[in-house]
Amino acid sequence: MLTTGDSLPEVTLTGADGAPIALADHRGKPLVVYFYPKADTPGCTNEALDFSALQGDFDALGIRVVGISKDRPAKLAKFAAKYDLSVLLASDAEPEGAACEAFGTWVEKKLYGRAYMGIARATFLFDAAGKAARVWPAVKVKGHAAEVLEAARTLG
Repeated sequence: MLTTGDSLPEVTLTGADGAPIALADHRGKPLVVYFYPKADTPGCTNEALDFSALQGDFDALGIRVVGISKDRPAKLAKFAAKYDLSVLLASDAEPEGAACEAFGTWVEKKLYGRAYMGIARATFLFDAAGKAARVWPAVKVKGHAAEVLEAARTLG
């Protein structure tokens, strides 16, 4: 997984509207990238709602927030519409998991003793130079978006 000081990976994702989202296009301004396992599940929904509720504060700091999962763009569009989400949602479905691999969030997980591969819930705050200023490798949803906002305020 990326750590503090690492560079923003140059990957291109697909937005909920089907348009390409190149993370490199966001250099020159701070950026928050958060990975979540699956749209429209309780934890992922709460995380997206929390980031959306603080979107105005991130905007005031000039910081774009991008949420990434392997869900297809059509599912992301439904998810965003269902909950009136304001964060930018991006699909890492094609090419298969390029962003998850680049960020190191595609990991082995265990559930009821069964091992499987899945997305680690993780968040990355990049400064304007495209360097990771802060990394949260194992996110607990409650209060996380506010913690990221507080860290973002220290970027200056």
